[in-house]
Amino acid sequence: MIVSGGVTHTAALRPFTGEEPPVTIPRDPAREAAERELSDPRYHQNDPSLFERILDRLWEWISDLFSAASGATPGGALGLLVILVFVLLLVAALWWRLGTPHRSPTTSAQLFDGGPRSAAEHRAAAEAHAAAQHWTQAVQERMRAVVRSLEERALLDVRPGRTADEAAAEAGRALPAHTDRLRAAARTFDDVTYGGRTADESAYRRLTELDRDLEQTRPALSGAAQGAVE
Repeated sequence: MIVSGGVTHTAALRPFTGEEPPVTIPRDPAREAAERELSDPRYHQNDPSLFERILDRLWEWISDLFSAASGATPGGALGLLVILVFVLLLVAALWWRLGTPHRSPTTSAQLFDGGPRSAAEHRAAAEAHAAAQHWTQAVQERMRAVVRSLEERALLDVRPGRTADEAAAEAGRALPAHTDRLRAAARTFDDVTYGGRTADESAYRRLTELDRDLEQTRPALSGAAQGAVE
């Protein structure tokens, strides 16, 4: 019933039959409304953290890479696993054999790095390091004692900047019976000084024996010098 201008009208009310067109909202306002709704923190309480998402992506990448590699490897995943184990064993063997690489080996650095000291002083320093089981420093000082002793005996000329290899080669000409041991001592010195290797007690004992043997060895005379002596 509707009252209009003092006149009563009766209007028939039609029930909703579902045939009427639905209420529509434009696309952009609908999207914005959905975004506002979904931005509610209630919907994101159980979402993975940033770190978890990064880990998930990393594992997906590793899985895809492994799948691609196994597909290209004879024997599939098992063959790839065997190859990886072999590579790891090879790296471990090289690491054990060569030691931890700190610096690239070089033989161009000079043998003596401090002020001039006598062979006796170098020997005393070597023995002190050996007593403390500092074998690397002991080997270094003993090699310096060897070379300084040869200089003091005039078997080597005093030359600043000489390397261990140069000293071994020059001393080997005067003391040919010890050429191989001198070269081995020079290599040991270079390995522990410039190659990042660690010396042990046996290496120091070999150098000590060489030092003592050299002290007791007479130099080989050249033909002219030997004739003059005779």
